[in-house]
Amino acid sequence: MAGVATAGAAALLLSGCGAAPDAGSGTATKSDFVGCIVSDAGGFDDQSFNQSSYDGLKKTEKDLGITVKSAESKSNSDYEANLNGMMSAGCNLTFTVGFLLGDATKAAAAANTDKHFAIIDFAYDAPLANVKAVVYDTAQAAYLAGYAAAATSKTGKVGTFGGIKIPTVTIFMDGFYDGVQAYNKAKGKSVQVVGWDKATQDGSFTGDFDKQDTGKQVTLNLLDQGADIVMPVAGPVGKGAGAALREAKAAGKDVKLIWVDSDGYLTAPEYKDLMLTSVVKQMGEAVEAVVKDDTEGKFSNAAYVGTLANDGVALAPFHDLDSAVSAETKSELDALKADIVSGKLVVQSQASPKK
Repeated sequence: MAGVATAGAAALLLSGCGAAPDAGSGTATKSDFVGCIVSDAGGFDDQSFNQSSYDGLKKTEKDLGITVKSAESKSNSDYEANLNGMMSAGCNLTFTVGFLLGDATKAAAAANTDKHFAIIDFAYDAPLANVKAVVYDTAQAAYLAGYAAAATSKTGKVGTFGGIKIPTVTIFMDGFYDGVQAYNKAKGKSVQVVGWDKATQDGSFTGDFDKQDTGKQVTLNLLDQGADIVMPVAGPVGKGAGAALREAKAAGKDVKLIWVDSDGYLTAPEYKDLMLTSVVKQMGEAVEAVVKDDTEGKFSNAAYVGTLANDGVALAPFHDLDSAVSAETKSELDALKADIVSGKLVVQSQASPKK
């Protein structure tokens, strides 16, 4: 990766073209198509949605033979400059990652109507002709995570907190909350959720996606309230939660972590012994599908909505903590997923994307 400085912006990272696939490999031949991506301030090593999206585009580079260029933002003030840099770099399709890039993406799309864009985790009220929204109904998978957490908790309290109070964060918290309530109703239990109240839409937030120390302190507060399973919805701040849970485990407490966006067992392996499960957005697959359509002249501004039904969202395996979840709970989770997929069970959040 070669860095190219831009005034007042983060480094613009340009990756070279991948080698052409072997003949007969089943992958596309190398093309002149340039696919680009701009991160939010979390960066491409956030072990979360920036990283998953970036990895998806890099896989597309190999599979389809496109050229990939990327710009990593260090702060919110970098977004406009990084998008302008992508336009100067000749990008045909540019992915922007995250709700916070909504305004900058809209401005770039309006100024470059001959270019295509795809924004992950954001949809405009009035769709833009050259922008595809890639959004996820994460409440569906988070519902399953909440049910699993309630069934697994030893203290009868589970916790969650967010980074910034925006729809793409609260949708996880709503689904998690409802999953806990579903368990309580099914089993006649009273497992409590600390850190979020769906009815009032009020709870614990760190105020950003950067300060891991704040995430650690918020997690310690949730543990002090009795939670033994915590789901941070805060990108890299989730590592602060992992650090707090690591200390609690060292002190003899039976605590567990639920990751979001990616399978944390794979992307945050330093906490894999704490990882009960993850609420996953299958970003890589969506990114590759959008690129493939565009290279074939089939770009559409119709939103992609990831659901349990189309495998756009998922509950990750329990991995090393599989034995902590009973066979009965696993069976119930399978049944709940089937009901959500069929439409028999509708998981609702104020932040749910429009289908």
